[in-house]
Parts: sequence; structure tokens; C-alpha cells
Amino acid sequence: MLEVDRVSKRYGEVLACDHLSFQVRAGELFGFVGGNGAGKTTTMRIILGVVRPDSGQTRWAGAPVDHVARRAFGYLPEERGLYPRMKVLDQLVYLAELHGFGVNEAHRDAETWIARLGLRDHRGDEVQKLSLGNQQRVQLAAALVHDPEVLVLDEPFSGLDPIAVDLLADVLRERADMGVPVLFSSHQLDLVERICDRVGIIRSGHMVACGTVDELREGSGTMLVVHAPAAAPGWADGVPGATVLNVRDGRTWLRLAEGADDQPVLKAALATGPVHEFSRHRPSLTELFRDVVGGGA
Repeated sequence: MLEVDRVSKRYGEVLACDHLSFQVRAGELFGFVGGNGAGKTTTMRIILGVVRPDSGQTRWAGAPVDHVARRAFGYLPEERGLYPRMKVLDQLVYLAELHGFGVNEAHRDAETWIARLGLRDHRGDEVQKLSLGNQQRVQLAAALVHDPEVLVLDEPFSGLDPIAVDLLADVLRERADMGVPVLFSSHQLDLVERICDRVGIIRSGHMVACGTVDELREGSGTMLVVHAPAAAPGWADGVPGATVLNVRDGRTWLRLAEGADDQPVLKAALATGPVHEFSRHRPSLTELFRDVVGGGA
């Protein structure tokens, strides 16, 4: 298990992490999401030792993360950390050797990831001559080439086309199935919802929601979608236990309070005229994210 335990970090007046705690279990894909400036990148840099926390601790397998432990981590930074004039194969071999691989083993693993990530045609190219998407593939290969025990990836899907996104998702699932804890951040919430075992939502340095998507849905209350085309604006105001969340495409989206009955909502809708739709709605991760980051429950 990778543990972040009550980690805090301040930059002047900005509190990037505020007693932040969470765990990424062995064999788990953990999606780390939040708005810009929420503290995701700072947290990842603390885990990797790039930034020293003001307080708190990170642990791997029960022991504090030190330099020796970090040699077994695979890291993909948000900003690319490649040598632009170095050829793809040479770069991956060099990075594998930095992690203690012998020359033959480094070449073998570099060639494996070049093939797996669709870079065979570019193995002899300088990184700076590649497209942004292929540069991202090389950066991913650099994080994987030394067979890491932990993966920490900051926006790994950035710049990838849909085929490459599916390929990377498969690779991350395979690594997790091998017992590797995988922590990654992404703004592609539909993808996070599809592939992650658990999700943590961070806001202003706090972990404000954490669990499976189904667990987060349970905490969001019951949502209703009502399509009453003749209804005037504000038709649902005053319905006991109901809060209007949004009105779009002629439909009204409402949340019911815990234990509230949906029949008063239906009665109020029927009082306006015909009702074409009255249904319960399972919120997507994107909707949950907007609610939580926007200050909701």
C-alpha cells in the first residue's frame, strides 16, 4: 500500500496540501482528480521526493518513503522531463540503467515498451522531432521501463489520441493486475470513471470525497430528471425535500434529501401539464465532481 498521511505543504499564502490523507492499495487503479490548483501535482511531487512536505509522511509497504524506495517508483510528470535531442531508444536504455539495470536488460525492456506503446517507427528519432502525442508515449515508456513497483502518473493521458488512450488504459490495468498500486491524475473524468477502482476528489488541498464511483453516488443523494414541457420556471420551488440542481434541454434535474419522497415532485410536475419523463438518475463522475468541487455535499 502507498500511503499519504496528513501531508501539508504551504507556498507563501497558498496552502497546497492541508493534512491530506489517502491510500492506494496494491493492485488498485486510483484516480486523483480535482480542479486546477487543487494540490494534485504538489502531492505527487511530495510522494516522489521532489518537494519536501511541511508536515506529514508518505509510506510504501508500511515504511517511510526514502531514496531507496523511490528508485522502484515509476513517475510521469505533468511537464515532460525528456532529453529533447536524445534518441528514443537511447533515452529509455539510459533511464533503465539509472534504475540499476544492466545494459542487456535495459535494452530488452526499452525495446519491449517501444513496441508495446507503438513507437517502433520512432525508436531512432530524437524526441524533439516527435509529435506531442508520441512524446507523451515516450514519457510513459520512461515511467515503465524499469518495471516499477509503484506508478505515480500526472496527467498521463494528456495529448493522446483515443487509440493511444485505450492502449494506455490497458497497460495500467495490466500493471494493477500484477499488484502495482497505480495513482494517476486526469481531467478526463469519463475515463477515470471507466477504468478506476477508486477515485479521490481533492479541493483546496483537502480530500473531500474518496471511494468507488458507486460509493460516491450513494453519498450524493437521489437525483430525479423531470421533463414537463409546459412547466414555468420555478415550478419545483417549495417542493418538500427537493432541490433544483439544473435546468437544461427542457428537463429539470433535482436532488432529493435523505428519506424524502419523490411523489410530491411528481404531483407538482403533473400540476403544470403533461409529464414526458420522470426518472431517477445515476450521476456520472463528472456531475459528482462539479457538485463536490463547486462546494456541494
